[in-house]
Formats: sequence, structure tokens, C-alpha cells
Amino acid sequence: MANYPSIDSELLRTFVAIADHGGFTRAAEMVNRTQSAVSMQMKRLEEDVMQRPLFQRDGRQLSLTAEGQVLLGYARRILKLHGEVMNTLREPHMVGAVRIGTPDDYVMRFMPGILSRFAQAYPLVQVELHCEPSFQLLQRQDLDLTIITREPGTEIGQLLRQERIVWAEAQGFCPHEQEPLPLAMFNAQCFCRSWACNALDAMEREYRIAYTSPSLAAIMAVVSAGLAVTAQLQSLITPDLRILGEAEGLPSMPSASIVLLRNSASQSPVTECLAEHIAEGFRL
Repeated sequence: MANYPSIDSELLRTFVAIADHGGFTRAAEMVNRTQSAVSMQMKRLEEDVMQRPLFQRDGRQLSLTAEGQVLLGYARRILKLHGEVMNTLREPHMVGAVRIGTPDDYVMRFMPGILSRFAQAYPLVQVELHCEPSFQLLQRQDLDLTIITREPGTEIGQLLRQERIVWAEAQGFCPHEQEPLPLAMFNAQCFCRSWACNALDAMEREYRIAYTSPSLAAIMAVVSAGLAVTAQLQSLITPDLRILGEAEGLPSMPSASIVLLRNSASQSPVTECLAEHIAEGFRL
């Protein structure tokens, strides 16, 4: 049997942080180390353990090599299993309660799988789920974990994923051909709505806000009935809808960031375990 070198889980944790945050500087903040310490960790991982380069630079852009991409998949699995083993052995009967805040955008798309896996690991933990728009969740101080949507460049907390905003309408309907264009959007405080309106204004496309609601389910019900066009994160577009673009006379839209906030005043093994499940669920 070959005698391969062991891989320190802390090296893998730092490696994943670099891949997730696009560079050594942000990764150093996430793993609470100096940038030089992170560089030394990666030098050790590349030279002593893997014996091949894991990163490549194109100007100021850092990306993974083919070998780095392979390692990233294994690293995520190893860290996930490591966390599950330690949590199970150290806290085999973990109990308590955790309060999560999230826009209802993500409840049906992401939370069922996350909560199902968490419940299997920790069946005695009580979870309270509070659904409100991002701007309201930011004002709350009583939540342990909060998932919100942010504009690129204003991210706070842990970045879960970035996604493009897309236009969509119901299959078999053509509300995009109407003048003015009927829109179904979140309430005025939603920056996605501002993006959509500003993009239409820039191309001098007439539109009207025909339907508003803080509920994604309500907006999608209107859109599915063929009454309006909406602009939402691409992962939220259901199979009964079709994505629209420049061919239908609609402007391209930027990406938005989904982030996870931790309440420093109420951190515990329970909340940290759920935070790890949330991060994993949003990567799927």
C-alpha cells in the first residue's frame, strides 16, 4: 500500500476559502490568518503534499488549475465529513433552538434540503424560520443566522453564492410584447426592482409595475398566469416559466450576491452546525 502524505484539514479549509473568495486576501480574513500565513499554507500544500501547482494567475486574476479543481471537490467532501464526525462525537445529543431569517425567495428552492439534512444529523434541535425581505431582516437583532441578498460590492458576512438576475414569463404567454411592459416585482425597497426599472429606463422601454408583493409565491402566481414579466435570480425560475433576453427586447441584468450573517451575540455549536449546512446547501 502506497505511503501518501497526510493532508492537514486546516490546509484544505484555507484552500477552499481561497477558491470561494477569489484570492488570498479575502480568504485570510475568513480563516482569521494573515495573508503571509495563508501563502505559506498554500506553498506547503502545493510543494509538500500535492507536489503540483493548484493556482494560476492571469494578471491580477487568480484561478484554479485543473488539479486545483479536482482537489476542490475532494476538499469540500473531506471538510464536510470531518465536521460531521466531530459534531457527532462531541455533540451526539445536541439540543437547543436556532432562529433563521431568510427572504421567502429561498425557502422553497434551498431550505427543504438544508433543513432535512440538518434534522437527520440533529433531530433534537428546534428551528425557527422567519421569512421577511432582506431590508427588514437587516434591522433585526434577535436572529441567530440571517440569509439576505446584497448588491455586488456590498457583501457582508459569508458569501453563499452569486447569481445572475434574469427576466421570465409563463410558457405559452407573451406579456413581454405588451406596451407598456407589465411587471410583477417585489416592493419598492428591493434593489432588484430598482435594477430592472433602471435597465428599462436606460433602453427607453415603457413599463408599468402591474403587481407588487413581498412574497415570491405571490409574484410567481401572477407570472405563471401569464399576466406579467418578472426579474428574479435564475435559480428561482421554475420549469413553467421561460427566460427572456435581448431577443425579446429586454436588457441584460447584473448578478446579485446571497450572503449569510451570524449574530455574534448568540453563537453556539448549534448555530454553527446549521450555518455549515446552509453554506453547503447553497453550493448544490
